[in-house]
Amino acid sequence: MTPTILVAGTWDTKDAELGYMRDVIVGQGGKVLTMDVSVLGDPSAPTDISKHQVAEAAGSSIAAAIAAGNENTAMQIMAAGSAALAAKLHTERRIQGAVVLGGSMGTDLALDLCAALPLGVPKYVVSTISFSPLIPPGRVPADIQMILWAGGLYGLNSICKASLSQAAGAVLGAARAVALPDGKRPIIAMSGFNSKVVTYMVALKPALEARGFEVAVFHGTGMGGRALESLAAQGAFAAVLDLAPQEVANHLFGSAISAGEDRLTNAGRLGIPQIVSIGCLDLVDLVGWQPLPDLFKDTPAHAHNRLLTTVLQTPDQRRQVAREVCAKLATATGPVVFILPTQGGHCWDLPGEPLCDPEGLAAFCDEIRKACPPNVTLIQLDAHLNDPAFADATLAQIDQWIAAGVLPTPA
Repeated sequence: MTPTILVAGTWDTKDAELGYMRDVIVGQGGKVLTMDVSVLGDPSAPTDISKHQVAEAAGSSIAAAIAAGNENTAMQIMAAGSAALAAKLHTERRIQGAVVLGGSMGTDLALDLCAALPLGVPKYVVSTISFSPLIPPGRVPADIQMILWAGGLYGLNSICKASLSQAAGAVLGAARAVALPDGKRPIIAMSGFNSKVVTYMVALKPALEARGFEVAVFHGTGMGGRALESLAAQGAFAAVLDLAPQEVANHLFGSAISAGEDRLTNAGRLGIPQIVSIGCLDLVDLVGWQPLPDLFKDTPAHAHNRLLTTVLQTPDQRRQVAREVCAKLATATGPVVFILPTQGGHCWDLPGEPLCDPEGLAAFCDEIRKACPPNVTLIQLDAHLNDPAFADATLAQIDQWIAAGVLPTPA
C-alpha cells in the first residue's frame, strides 16, 4: 500500500513551506492529504480538509474562533478539531502518518493532533521550538519525532528546505517501514532504570515471556513514564508493573524530569491491574548541568552522568512521597497490589553505599502503612527490591491473577 501522509498547518501563512513538503512526499512516491488549520486567511488553493471543517470538528466555527478575540482561544478550537479529524482519518485508514509544521502556535496544535494518533503511527513535527523547554513533557506523545525548522520562520530558503525535506522523507519512510504492534500477545508494561540500579527486569522479563506475555520496559526518566502513561490511557496493556514510579517524586518536587501530573493514574483509571513498588522512589532526578535547587543543596547527591544528578529525599519528604503515591493509587478502579520491600529500593541504598538512609526508609515504610488506601493490597517483604525474593513475589501475584481470570491466559 502506498502510504498517505496528512500534511497539516496554517496554509494561509505557510503555504509555500507546507506545499514544499507535500511535493517532496509525492515526489518520493507517497500520497498526501492536506489540512488547513488557519483562522484568518486562506491558502492559495483549496486543501483537502478546509479550516471550516476543522473548526466544525471541534463543535465550533471559524466565525466563533475569530469572534473569540484572541489567538490562543482560536487555535485551541483548531487544535481540538484537527486532533478529532486526525484520529478519525486514521481509524478510517485514510492516513498512515502525519507531519505538522508551525511556530509556537502551530506546535501547540501539533502536539494535540499527534497525541490523537496511536503508537506506531508516524508523527512528525517541524517546529521553530523543537526540543525547547517551552514544551512540557506531559504534552508529548509517546513516539513523536521533531526537527528544528531552522531559518524558515518566513519563506523558503536552502537552509529550511533541508529540514522540511528531511521531515517529509522521514515520515513517508517511517510509514512504509513501521512494524505496528500486532496484538498477538498481551503486553505487560514495566517501569525501571538501568539493570544495575534495579535488577528485577533481569528475572521478570524472561519469566513473563515464558508465560506468554510481551514485556515492554519503560525508562523512568520523564519521557519514559510519559510514554507508559500515554499507552496505558489507550488501554494498550494487560497489566502494569510500576515497580519504579520515581517520576512521581520528580514531579512532586518540581524537577524538570517529569512525566506529568497524571503519572501513576492512567492504568488505574482504566481498571488495568497494577503491581506497584518503590524502585528509586526515595530519589529525585535533576538536570545535571543545572545548579542544584536550594531545596536539595544540603542533601546527599549522586552524579549519574553529565546530564543527570540524583539527590536523596529527607525523611519528611519521603513521607510526602508515600502519601502522594497512595493518593494516586486510591483512584484506581482495578486491582492494585503494592509490594513493599522494607530493606530498600535500588543499588545505592544498600549498606555502605552513598545513598543508604535507614531512617528515611523507615519513615517511608511507616507512612505507606498508614496511608495505604483500602482498595490497595499491601504486601510487605523483608527483602530488598533487588533480591530474588522480590521478583518471586511479583511473579506469584501475576500467577494468582492468571488463575483468578484477572489477567488473560496467553495462548
